[in-house]
Amino acid sequence: MRKFILAVIAVLGLSLNSCSKNVNVTTVNAQEFNKAITADSVQLVDVRTAEEYHAGRIAYAKNNDVTMTGFKQRAIDSLDKTKPVYVYCHSGRRSLSAAGILSDAGFKVVNLHGGYNEWRFANLPTNVPR
Repeated sequence: MRKFILAVIAVLGLSLNSCSKNVNVTTVNAQEFNKAITADSVQLVDVRTAEEYHAGRIAYAKNNDVTMTGFKQRAIDSLDKTKPVYVYCHSGRRSLSAAGILSDAGFKVVNLHGGYNEWRFANLPTNVPR
């Protein structure tokens, strides 16, 4: 009986682990992210607040605040599901959440690990208003 219970626990653990991994989301570092967004015509989405977005951003990024009601619907209405979506936020937490939402909606998503902080730390170009 004990072996049976351990086997059930092991199977449940594997099942839960495989459900929590989203195959449509990839997280990359700033250098990889930069290479991808400069090499291809991509959909680049800044999921921070409007205030953060206007204070400085990666060039050509569109703003869609993940904390605002309607994030998912705005994404569905404005993005092409046949092209990958590159997302970032301030530190990588909100963008990972946004990546999960977008993936569940059928998008292939690439998330910037460490977010805009990591981007700036790597001295990559920003579009900072003068």
